[in-house]
Amino acid sequence: MRRLGRWVLLVLVAALALQLFFIGRIALMSVVDPQSTTFQRSEAWRIASTGTLRWRQEWRDYDQISDHLKRAVIASEDDGFASHEGVDWDAIEKAWERNAKAEEAAAQRAAQNRPARPIRIRGGSTITQQLAKNLLLSSERTLLRKGQELVLTYALEKLLSKQRILEIYLNNVEWGEGVFGAEAAARHYFKKSAAQLSAWEAARLAVMLPRPRHFEKLPNSRYLASRTNTIVARMRNAELP
Repeated sequence: MRRLGRWVLLVLVAALALQLFFIGRIALMSVVDPQSTTFQRSEAWRIASTGTLRWRQEWRDYDQISDHLKRAVIASEDDGFASHEGVDWDAIEKAWERNAKAEEAAAQRAAQNRPARPIRIRGGSTITQQLAKNLLLSSERTLLRKGQELVLTYALEKLLSKQRILEIYLNNVEWGEGVFGAEAAARHYFKKSAAQLSAWEAARLAVMLPRPRHFEKLPNSRYLASRTNTIVARMRNAELP
């Protein structure tokens, strides 16, 4: 029993040390721009394994990024960003409901021997949750990792301002194969700086975010065009931090 107790104690101490390490990293980000994220490093290895080296990223301060892009990303990804505390439980519940309905419809089509349609899974994650996951965590989908994501999400909200969270997010989010951050995306797709993006260009980039590598290969996607127009209309109501 003593040996078991020691092992339990060691596990608890290790878990606490890990949390303190993560919190220390987040606190440092209030004054130091992160050079890379866990997701970016994993992508670097993946891209390198293909024998090619394609990487674009340039940090831009908050006021050097078009307000159009900030509004577009909030309207598309997290319309309650300025007011929630990191997690939008209503959005998560709605996402679960939509996913359940989509799976039910797919099952009905299969039972009727009708052609299957791809199920578009919706996550309901906020901008802060996405940042927590990409900054410090692996891409595995387990309850333990999701729990860690929630801890880091609340740490980000407590230790950083909303403006800083959005700034780090926009500078590190993936926008294509080896394309990271607003500046690299603006240069890659529109040959201009992130500060010069128009409302339509910003909305188009925002719509790409859930599946950037997919839409990079389908620039004439009908869905991409339609959804871009929808986000342009919503942008005027997006609240900036």
